[in-house]
Amino acid sequence: MRRRNLLSGAAALVASAPAIVRAQERPAFRLPLLVPLTGFVALEGKSQRDGALLAIREARTRFVPDIIDTGTSPEGAATAWQRAFRDKEVRDGVRPPVAALGPILGTQMLALLPLAAEAKTPVLTPSGTARLSEMGNPWFFRFFPGDGTVKVAHAKYVIEKAGAKRPAVIYQTTAYGQSGREALARTFAELGVKPVLEEGIAASVNDIAPMIARAQAAQADALVLHLHSQSTALAIRQARTLAPALPIIAGSAMAQPATAALLEPVELKGVCAETAAMPAAVTDNAQMRDFVAAWRREHQGDPDAFAVAEYDAVHMLDAAIGEIVKAGGAGAVTGESVRARLSAMRWSGLATDYYSDGKGNMAHDALIVCYDGTSRVPAIVSRYTFPP
Repeated sequence: MRRRNLLSGAAALVASAPAIVRAQERPAFRLPLLVPLTGFVALEGKSQRDGALLAIREARTRFVPDIIDTGTSPEGAATAWQRAFRDKEVRDGVRPPVAALGPILGTQMLALLPLAAEAKTPVLTPSGTARLSEMGNPWFFRFFPGDGTVKVAHAKYVIEKAGAKRPAVIYQTTAYGQSGREALARTFAELGVKPVLEEGIAASVNDIAPMIARAQAAQADALVLHLHSQSTALAIRQARTLAPALPIIAGSAMAQPATAALLEPVELKGVCAETAAMPAAVTDNAQMRDFVAAWRREHQGDPDAFAVAEYDAVHMLDAAIGEIVKAGGAGAVTGESVRARLSAMRWSGLATDYYSDGKGNMAHDALIVCYDGTSRVPAIVSRYTFPP
């Protein structure tokens, strides 16, 4: 009798196994990648796209990428969103999106957040613009440290480690540039230092020499840059011609290998930059080394912090969906359940441990890297952590 009961119990377990598997199978979703692939942030946008695509291939959840170029205008981003979300049907077993990857430009993200709230869909982005996390939008998730983190580290390094007392600041007149300039100015004031020069330039400006000359005339002892990639390379090249000995501490664009490739190693001597990650400089993280190796095989170059941010964002989204399916089955995966899970979970990625501060800021660490003039790969020289 006991043997018969055991056999019948085992048979029942076998019979129920397919149902258990079905309940925990992950459904397939379209995943919009709304990134700027043309315009003055195309380098950053391509890094976003390629980092996301690498993670999508590795994810346990089947994501079907929908790559749409947002250009550089808010209208371009809004149009891309409407195109990505116009189809609400299941097609060939692929469900509509329960999350989207948003562009790096702050003005574009400002345009998308109301649309995300209306669609009840989380947007994962590396945009650093400080205002985004102050809007009280629960659908916003930032996977690159915001200006309240990286620009504080930037200013602290300029004053406390580089020893500057008369910094000159050149920033982009985009929302990204203005947000960074405000955070720099606030931190400089808290440290008791007033810049001798603050000047903004449009992304279309290709002659920064007059500003560098004014910084010299003001007896600046450090040049602080908060510019997009192409403007950063241009400013450094012209500064090395006019003021070769002037220390330069730049924004995260300078930590991009694509930016460093625009300059000769000798031009980078004495140049430092803030960033969230420097993948090629990491030696003590086997997963990061594997990521860099995979990237090099595919792209014949090194990844940057924006690629890592997108890679980590997709993998955290994948983990969140896995937890939702495990707890409630495939039918429990919605934009709302994904938002709730991302808001509550803590997840260890390549760059950092990600968790929300209640405002959508998921990353809370910043690095300072410096070039020695012999290589385009900088060394990590300082690390800052600002837990919420």
